[in-house]
Amino acid sequence: MIHKKQYDYPLVLTAKEVSEILQISKPTAYELMNQKNFPLIKLGRCKRVLTSEFFTWLEK
Repeated sequence: MIHKKQYDYPLVLTAKEVSEILQISKPTAYELMNQKNFPLIKLGRCKRVLTSEFFTWLEK
């Protein structure tokens, strides 16, 4: 399996990309994104996260 680096991802991540990075299901990624401490960006009904903020959050 080839592991991607942070800079291999787009500037903003979707739930699908979060699930791929963490190797979890997409519904579980949405649950994670709904947590209060998650650096979520809401664009209408869409949920996104800045890649840099996601990896910073992940390291904590």
